[in-house]
Amino acid sequence: MQPVTSEISEAGETEISVVIPVYREAGNIAPLCARLLPVVERITPAFEILFVDDGSTDGTLNEIRRANAAEPRIAAVSFSRNFGKEIAIAAGLDHARGRAVVIMDADLQHPPETIPAFVERWREGYTMIYGQRTDRAGESRLKRSFTHVFYRLFARFGETELPEGAGDFRLIDRKGVQVLTALGERARFSKGLYAWIGFKSTGVPFVVEDRHHGTTKWSFRRLFRFAFDGITSFSTVPLRVWTYLGGLVSLCAIAAAIYVAVRTLIFGSDVAGYPSIIVSITFFAGIQLMSLGIIGEYIGRIFAEVKRRPLYVVGETVGRVSASMPVPAEDRRTSLA
Repeated sequence: MQPVTSEISEAGETEISVVIPVYREAGNIAPLCARLLPVVERITPAFEILFVDDGSTDGTLNEIRRANAAEPRIAAVSFSRNFGKEIAIAAGLDHARGRAVVIMDADLQHPPETIPAFVERWREGYTMIYGQRTDRAGESRLKRSFTHVFYRLFARFGETELPEGAGDFRLIDRKGVQVLTALGERARFSKGLYAWIGFKSTGVPFVVEDRHHGTTKWSFRRLFRFAFDGITSFSTVPLRVWTYLGGLVSLCAIAAAIYVAVRTLIFGSDVAGYPSIIVSITFFAGIQLMSLGIIGEYIGRIFAEVKRRPLYVVGETVGRVSASMPVPAEDRRTSLA
């Protein structure tokens, strides 16, 4: 691949932005930069590496400052507190200046050496190029099964289909970034949004490497919540299912009433069993509470949207960070920097 030459650099235009959300990743910053910088320098001199510090409580931001002192094309946006990875990705897209934006993790499970293949597909005309993992050997059987079920459910009930094995590791053209940053929703499920915006897309296979330092921040409970957020963000089936279930229960109740009436006419009245009454009451009370819980999830999302709070609060910045945004700043962020 031939690197882009001085035409872009002289114009002051950034060709490639690499957005990296980080949370307590102090031990990974230096090794990541050591591998990432030679890769992007071979692609183009007109690049930036933008870290989004999601309220880390360790020395992550200090490590980024050291990296910035050695390489001014490394910059960072630091949140005032932890807002979550999905919001960190949104902030990175807000501040990235490149004509193409690469999103990747900091733990080196996303190999930087895959980025040139992304850029090659981008120059062929693709708007969205996603990394597609080729194996899940490092995951437990339960997690693999859960992931498979999630993709099947999302494909069946969601507004769009997710490429299986695709995650946040991807390259997005500027026109795709502009669409994503214009989406004002607060409850963000990035994988669904990538698929929802459409555009010409393709996958690049890669092998997930071992985490360089530290442990994953994603517990099974958080993964389940993340999957549930994805389903409820892109489907109303969890709401509709209670309509169907209610209709089914009503039909069963009508059938039971007819049966009791006919049996009474033929055999006379008898004393109903107390245990069966209690079991029935408990069962239907549970159904009602579950349905109210699902409705509550959607109402909670409506509540979060109508409050119009900013997605994130920027506490400080490191290096040269773009402040330009495609939507009104008061709708997306609050900055203390």
